[in-house]
Amino acid sequence: MFQMLLLLLLVTSCSAIPNDLSNKMFTFPQETNTAHVRLTTSRQNLRAVTVCFRFFTDLKRDHALFSLALPSFDNAFLFYNLAKLDSFQIWVNNMVTNFEGLDFKLNKWHSICATWDSTSGLVQLWLDGEPSNRKFTSSGSNINGPIIVALGQEQDTHGGGFDAKQSFVGMMSDVHMWDYKLSSCEIHRYVDEFGFTEGNVLNWNALEFQIIGRVLTENKLDVCQ
Repeated sequence: MFQMLLLLLLVTSCSAIPNDLSNKMFTFPQETNTAHVRLTTSRQNLRAVTVCFRFFTDLKRDHALFSLALPSFDNAFLFYNLAKLDSFQIWVNNMVTNFEGLDFKLNKWHSICATWDSTSGLVQLWLDGEPSNRKFTSSGSNINGPIIVALGQEQDTHGGGFDAKQSFVGMMSDVHMWDYKLSSCEIHRYVDEFGFTEGNVLNWNALEFQIIGRVLTENKLDVCQ
């Protein structure tokens, strides 16, 4: 019994040593207001941001994918997929920008990236390497920590306030974050999975994370994009 409890603790505890998740994915198997993956970064002051990841889902309701929160802004940097399947929202410092008419399909792996910098305040979304229109969201203020990043839930408070009806159900992999705007060429390299610069804020191949609740780490070898 003790050995089983110890194994469960190891599976769900925070890893102090960065993990190489190459050819791995997180599976979020059910709607819940608890299950998520919390990511750790030492970078706490961001003048610009690029976030990229891949995901697969059949959800037809609103759901959060990537949630970065501060004590001052619960939606400091948030990817939110709307029930209207061709529509996404990007939130920066609690200001929202809508992106419409995207070529998003259920039950398919998608690569998604977003870029933002505090000087111009412009945010842009890239879905499977195709860029959206650039739009203004928030300028003049950095994303300044303490940062908490959660995958699979939306933080309505700093590190919590989850709603099951906003939770992600599906699979996610290849999460990277940079403290600068990637060029379009770099984003295409990420999409093509060839020769891109790994994230210097979050790096899927050296990721510090904590799994809370029922989220699985599985092989992605049998999943083709």
